[in-house]
Amino acid sequence: MTTPRTAARRPTLHDVAARAGVSKSLASLALQGSLKVSPASREAILAAANELGYRPNRTASSLVRQRTHTIGVHILDLHNPVFAEILDGVHEGVRDHGYSTILVTGNADPATERREITRLLELRVEGLILIAHRLSDDDLATIAGEIPTVVVTWQTPGIARLDSVSGDDVSGSGLAVDHLVGLGHERIAHVSGGSNRIAWERRAGYEQAMSAHGLEPIVVDGAFTEAGGYAGAQSAVDAGATAIFVANDLAAIGALAGLRDRGLRVPEDVALVGYDGMRLLDSLDLTTVAQPLADMGRMSADLLMERIADPSRSAVHRRMETRIVVRGSSA
Repeated sequence: MTTPRTAARRPTLHDVAARAGVSKSLASLALQGSLKVSPASREAILAAANELGYRPNRTASSLVRQRTHTIGVHILDLHNPVFAEILDGVHEGVRDHGYSTILVTGNADPATERREITRLLELRVEGLILIAHRLSDDDLATIAGEIPTVVVTWQTPGIARLDSVSGDDVSGSGLAVDHLVGLGHERIAHVSGGSNRIAWERRAGYEQAMSAHGLEPIVVDGAFTEAGGYAGAQSAVDAGATAIFVANDLAAIGALAGLRDRGLRVPEDVALVGYDGMRLLDSLDLTTVAQPLADMGRMSADLLMERIADPSRSAVHRRMETRIVVRGSSA
């Protein structure tokens, strides 16, 4: 019969101090980078820590200092590349400020989102970044009143101390319409993104631009999904559209498949424009209204750090400029 193996004991701060021949308090100061420790002692302590493989207990240290240097990040949908690109910017910005992140998702369900955010608060995160959400304004007001919070992708004005970073969806949709009109199209359909704030703003921008050009809007139901874009493209073609502006890039990928399944050429038979600016579209040759996704993430991190430093300041809302990126699907 063999004796069960036990995990090796992790080296402690006491072990480091003993190896370096110093007191535990001096070892602690050195590992925190304190200038009160002489260069010779610091070198000996760091060498001892390296030899032993010592890693500080950040949790215990956080409890003592009442600081975790951790930011909670909620992402609406892990499968949407747009949110992933924003998340890249968030991570970069948070790291630049010396913080780390904990990531959760509510899968677009408000009840699940509330539970996940509650767990983040229990972990003593110092701030929250919500990369899209399905929470009510009352929920947002409660959260923002408890912890510094920034929402990315749309604005929620009227909620005290809740900052936001968003694109200009109304003017961005106008860029799509202007581009298609400039190519000679008049029967321009819009595949909507469903019932949510971003979809409403993009639809409003489309309708305003069509009206400005003296054209009749053609809005068909869709969703921010490939399936929604596929079905929406079919409806748009049935309505006689020669060009389609889709509410987001993921749906535009579905629309592209839908048009090809109908035996239609893009852009010879039907021109196609998406919205968001996903890097994935480079390989698909899809025209899109591009948002600076990574910059939006970095901006949200900067705003959150300012909110942590001054919790009582007025809410700040940043709108990021969009641009049309012309590729083969419309040219």
